[in-house]
Amino acid sequence: MPPKADPSVPVDIIMRAVGGEAGNAASLAPKVGPLGLSPKKVGDDIAKATQDWKGMKITVKVTVQNRQTKVEVVPTSTALIIKALGEPPRDRKKEKNIKHNGNITFDDIKRIARVMRPKSLARTFAGTCKEILGCARAIGCTVDHEAPQTIIERINSGDIKVPDE
Repeated sequence: MPPKADPSVPVDIIMRAVGGEAGNAASLAPKVGPLGLSPKKVGDDIAKATQDWKGMKITVKVTVQNRQTKVEVVPTSTALIIKALGEPPRDRKKEKNIKHNGNITFDDIKRIARVMRPKSLARTFAGTCKEILGCARAIGCTVDHEAPQTIIERINSGDIKVPDE
């Protein structure tokens, strides 16, 4: 048998969960059971922390130290764009293949890019904005009533100035 884990050392568990819903205890058990935690309690903590992201799949980071859990939401650019669209929470079991055909402003894109900047692989802030515009294109929404691809082309040509930060 492997040695017991030291409870004073923080352990990070990164997983995808549905916002506002307690995760399946059976899927949480192999991750948190060896740390001496109840999967049901961790699932309830995740549900409480992801209440703002109701109905969306979101990445959460559960930090366990001394049998205490701290749940932190790690939003993806797609989740932030859908949240910026202001769509009502949906029931995932009933509504499938949703079209996110709303409109967001370029200021929303810049705000999301500032949040995602530490995770971005782009060298400049303009590159991060283009990454977010690519996600918006994949979702199917428009930016300032234009296709995200045209905004990317206007940034490349210099028509749209993006601040350094």
